Amino acid sequence: MLLAVVSVSGCSGTVSSTQATNPPQLTYKISGTIAPAAGGSGATVTLSGASTGTQSADSSGNYVFAGLAPGNYAVTPSKPGFTFSPTSQNVTLSNADVTAMNFTAAAQQAHTATLSWVASTSAVTGYYVYRSTVDGGPYILLTSSPVAGLTYADTTVQSGQTYYYVTTSVDSSGNQSGFSNQVQAIVP
Repeated sequence: MLLAVVSVSGCSGTVSSTQATNPPQLTYKISGTIAPAAGGSGATVTLSGASTGTQSADSSGNYVFAGLAPGNYAVTPSKPGFTFSPTSQNVTLSNADVTAMNFTAAAQQAHTATLSWVASTSAVTGYYVYRSTVDGGPYILLTSSPVAGLTYADTTVQSGQTYYYVTTSVDSSGNQSGFSNQVQAIVP
């Protein structure tokens, strides 16, 4: 508490005032860089913990979260087509800014699973290709129309996944055969 005594001329007596003074709330910031700039530029950086928020890294991969109260936080970058090392970092703000919360971005490698099969012995107009991430299905149709040839390239596969494929043959009336034998593709 602060007690102030003020004298006012032309008046008799004193005027007193009390005012509670609280120290100003200290805030801090968390900052860092995502390198190389190609992976960091435009990356979304998510803050969770005592406060939450998101920032977009600038063209050099720099980001800043400012005005943060003391507490525990996690910082996590993301950007389609990239992986980050480390994937997330924890930090405790207590009495100083935390800088150099840095990450390294690596472009994900594009993958393709190429399938081929032996032609049906029946008269067919093409083949439908199905895929599952579970051994034995259920399978999801990948091709909206029959594939005329004997190969198909699945360019939508993701790193670290295992896929299971089957095909069906289609006759001129649109009738499909049963599923072929299943094949497996492991994407590195």
